[in-house]
Amino acid sequence: MIKPISRQIISYLSISCMLFLFFSCGNNTKINKDHLVFRYNEYANINTLDPAFSRTLQDNSVCNQLFNGLVQLDSYLNILPSIAKNWTISDDGLKYSFSLRNDVYFHKHELFGKDSTRTVNAHDFTYSLNRLRDKKIAAPGSWVLNKVENFEAINDTLFEITLKQPFPAFIGLLTMKYCSVVPKEIVEHYGTEFRSQPIGTGPFKFKRWEENIKLVFRRNPDYFEKDDTGKSLPYLEAVAVTFLPDKQSEFLQFAQNNIDYVSGLDASYKDELLTADGQLRAKYTESVNMIRGPYLNTEYLGFYLDSETPEIQSALIRKAINYGFDRKKMMIYLRNGIGNPANGGFIPIGLPGYNKSIGFTYQPEKAKQLIEQFKKESGIENPAISLVTTSNYLSFCEFIQRELEKTGLTIKVDVMPEATLRSARSNGKVDMFRSSWVADYLDAENYLSIFYSKNFAPNGSNYFHYKSTKFDSLYNKAFSITDIEKRKHLYTTMDSLAMEKALMVPLFYDEVVRFTRKNVKGLGINPINLLDLRRVKKD
Repeated sequence: MIKPISRQIISYLSISCMLFLFFSCGNNTKINKDHLVFRYNEYANINTLDPAFSRTLQDNSVCNQLFNGLVQLDSYLNILPSIAKNWTISDDGLKYSFSLRNDVYFHKHELFGKDSTRTVNAHDFTYSLNRLRDKKIAAPGSWVLNKVENFEAINDTLFEITLKQPFPAFIGLLTMKYCSVVPKEIVEHYGTEFRSQPIGTGPFKFKRWEENIKLVFRRNPDYFEKDDTGKSLPYLEAVAVTFLPDKQSEFLQFAQNNIDYVSGLDASYKDELLTADGQLRAKYTESVNMIRGPYLNTEYLGFYLDSETPEIQSALIRKAINYGFDRKKMMIYLRNGIGNPANGGFIPIGLPGYNKSIGFTYQPEKAKQLIEQFKKESGIENPAISLVTTSNYLSFCEFIQRELEKTGLTIKVDVMPEATLRSARSNGKVDMFRSSWVADYLDAENYLSIFYSKNFAPNGSNYFHYKSTKFDSLYNKAFSITDIEKRKHLYTTMDSLAMEKALMVPLFYDEVVRFTRKNVKGLGINPINLLDLRRVKKD
């Protein structure tokens, strides 16, 4: 049996050989084209190349190279045209009319006939969105159309969407990869295998995918976007992705210059790469660039309120956990200062509605008092809770475990694979769990939907099974308010209701941190950490 690392070495050789064939000239003399190939590793793996099923950051990052939608985000999260060159919204906020470009082509495929491609039209969006909401397909992204009454192609270049009720954040939903356009003839030909045989419109086109080993994209020569000088995008000729299953091995490949980019900070290499105050160590300053910025991601511990465990049901214990550990200390020792301690609510820094005064601060004596009160009222002398996490966040959970032992609460930490924990969390099989919530679109409603009673898991994202008539009323009211300042106040009120009940324990508001080799230019960052390779160059 081939060991995983050996298979990965074979993967690197395979990609090198394949790219050699791509870039060799006619007389078989090898020309160095490494600067045209962007290489990175995806330790969390890829589930699909079908945008309708692209639910993880990893899936979104690869689908972002292959597909486009009506609109897109720039690096500052402004909503810009993509296949739609412009749009209008009716005065009542219900009808969205999109005027489409007529120069966008699907990637070449023999099923398109003699020209091997065809122009995208409004009927393709009708098909794509109908497919997204098709119950037989059961796409996880179908929820983005929950507020849509209907949509139709008026002609080849005019597409209209009508909502059931005004929803100011709707245009942001359309930037999600779920809403990408796909060609009917290709999807129906491949069926479920479209996940591994994608045809889109994006800056790169699919070349090869050996699951768990390697993924290769090639430049799309017919891509419609250009840079400010009129030069066609993308600049790169190819993208090569490998799948080493852990961050430590990934960083080793980066340090050896076998990959160009690493995203995020992991305990296995953070002290090797960064000083205690979050600066690059001197040995890396000549070869590595670090870029960092706000990330719309809240890391948290959640409670399943329908649990039969008394400690979980008790707001006293839930609040004690919130008071019982020092978030600032945790960030310094475990993240080298990357990220912001979550002393506010669930809404992260950077979104309207965030308020730093509605959360919990470090008050160990207050935590002890709450636990003593719980012991007295419940008759339980040794309160204990099981906390489930993935291996990547074990150090955080063990830090909290040690701190809370000082207050009189025992926490047992269990480790599960990410997919197993995700399933257990959705089905109410874990009492307390570590998780994160990354913004899908640019409105705090995205975060607050996790507390709405009609979104109970497993059919929604309310993993807590929290139900509040007052919260639901405010949540529904927010849809009718177009004034951002009024909506901001409403969002803060809803967030404070969740914090009053201590439904979760916000840990920190994350930061995007990316490390690249010095020769990589134009990668940039964005607050949702979506990988965009259109303007990347390698010297």
